[in-house]
Amino acid sequence: MIYCCEEHVDLALDEVVGEHEIAPKFEKLESVENIQNSCGYCGKPAVYMVANE
Repeated sequence: MIYCCEEHVDLALDEVVGEHEIAPKFEKLESVENIQNSCGYCGKPAVYMVANE
């Protein structure tokens, strides 16, 4: 599972597809979740969650 900001969503999608070779679950986070999670690439508040499940 990767949390990412708007800027890095393409990287997260490419990484999950490349690793698992299936379309990932792609979900926009609620504002409370944005504060609790940060982007795995830059540390900014996360806007999306990308996962293989």
